Amino acid sequence: MAEPEPPLSCDCFVSLPPGSQDDHVIFGKNSDRPRDEVQEVLYYPATSHPSGTMLECTYIQIPQAEHTHAVVLSRPPWLWGAEMGANDKGVCIGNEAVWTREAIDPGEALLGMDLVRLGLERADSAWGPVSVITGLLEQHGQGGPCREDPAPFSYHNSFLLVDRHEALVLKALEGVKNISNALTIGTDISAEHPELRSVAQAQGWWSGEGEFCFNEVFKSENPPARMELAKKRHSGGNRPVSDGHISPAQWRNTSRRGTGGPVL
Repeated sequence: MAEPEPPLSCDCFVSLPPGSQDDHVIFGKNSDRPRDEVQEVLYYPATSHPSGTMLECTYIQIPQAEHTHAVVLSRPPWLWGAEMGANDKGVCIGNEAVWTREAIDPGEALLGMDLVRLGLERADSAWGPVSVITGLLEQHGQGGPCREDPAPFSYHNSFLLVDRHEALVLKALEGVKNISNALTIGTDISAEHPELRSVAQAQGWWSGEGEFCFNEVFKSENPPARMELAKKRHSGGNRPVSDGHISPAQWRNTSRRGTGGPVL
């Protein structure tokens, strides 16, 4: 009997009013983790921590925050971070694997899943994790194996950041949005790292002239198959936009660059 195809569907989704009824915000994510990997749903209460406490993440230690919010997480049990979760301030975060022109650090640092949990524990709005995640990336970097299997497998991440009023990564003022294993930020960027364009120009990825399109400048020259497959899922998730339920002009984008940083 032939081996079953590995899971290839990894997407995050949010619906904000008027895309959802009765002022509800609906957030969800599926994961293409290994088939035999358990994913636990766990609750951690809000906690105050003594000054100087160190936090053991999946691979490295970092300084602990003085206060962490209560969180509900969905996570593989072998790692400290999470694939998705929510906190007691109404913030939800999910992450997606992406590959770009930037090299992936094979060394041990913070995983994208660690950054999901850290963003939830330390932020009280959708914008909060932007500064939390980019600040941690600048201090500690991103890297390390992203699965328990001994075969090397690492990636960068995009994140969908949501609260009761808005969603970021493509910043939704209202309506429905999804992200998949793909770069979704184009030319409409409302916030970016001050060195984003100079780094792209220094690497020869952008001439410095004309419009700056993030996903064109940073897209991988040899994207893995899962990024190509994600295009159809991403297009399907955006169908409410093209069907006229919401104007594409109502989306805004945020792009940040850290050390091996995420696309936000």
